[in-house]
Amino acid sequence: MSVCCVILGRAGSKGVPGKNLRGVAGRPCVAWTIEDALSSPWASAGRVIVSSDAPEILTVARSIGVETVSRPRELAGDLATVDAAARHAVATAGVDERLDVVILYANVPVRPMGLIDDAIERLWATAADSCQSYTTVGKYHPWWMARLGDAGEVSPWQGAVLNHGVFRRQELPPACVPDGGVLVCRREALELRVGAADGPHAFFGLERRGVVTAEGSVVDIDTEADVARAEAVLIERTPAAERRAG
Repeated sequence: MSVCCVILGRAGSKGVPGKNLRGVAGRPCVAWTIEDALSSPWASAGRVIVSSDAPEILTVARSIGVETVSRPRELAGDLATVDAAARHAVATAGVDERLDVVILYANVPVRPMGLIDDAIERLWATAADSCQSYTTVGKYHPWWMARLGDAGEVSPWQGAVLNHGVFRRQELPPACVPDGGVLVCRREALELRVGAADGPHAFFGLERRGVVTAEGSVVDIDTEADVARAEAVLIERTPAAERRAG
C-alpha cells in the first residue's frame, strides 16, 4: 500500500507576498512541508511531487530530492481550485491510478508529527473517499458569533438567543474547522468518479472523515502574525544546526 503526495505551492499570494518561498526559521516555507512529507513513512514510501508555477519553488524541491511538476498559469491564479491543480500534477507525472493522493500546502510549515500518516490510515481503515485534518475552534465558536448592524446593534448570527444562552466555553458543544494540515483523497474521488454532487468540494467524495489536531498545532501562513508563530514553533523544536543546513 502506498500513496502519492502532492505539495501545492503557487507563486502568487496577497496576504503574505511570496509566502511559499518566505524564510521561516532559516528555510524556505515550502521546505518544511517537503520535509514533513519525507518524514511520513506512508508518503515517503510512495511518490512526493511539488507542483508550482514558480521556478524558484521547483528549484527548492529538486534540491531536497523530490519530483516536480510545472503548473500552468491557468491553474495557479486566485480562482484556480486545489483539486484541478492536484489532478494536473498526478496526470503530468504519470502517477499510478491505484495510488491515493495526499494533498499538502506549501504555506503550512508546522504540522504535528504523525498527522499525515494518521489521515492516511483513517482513510484506509474507514474506506472513506477523503480524510482531512480539523482543529477545534475554541472560543471562536459558531454559537458565539453575532451580527452587527450599521449602528452597532447586536443580534444572533443564528437563532433568536444571543450566544445560544451559553456563556462558559466549557459548555459549548464540540465544533471543528479545517486547519490545512493534510487532506487525503481516494484517487477515484479526486477524479470526480464517486458520484458526489457538483461543487468546489466534490473531490472530497461522498464518505468524508476527519482527524482532529490540537488547537494551534498546525500553522497555515496567511498573515505576518502566522509567520511569527511558525518561526517560534520551529525554532523551539528544530536544532539550530538542522535549520542552518536547510
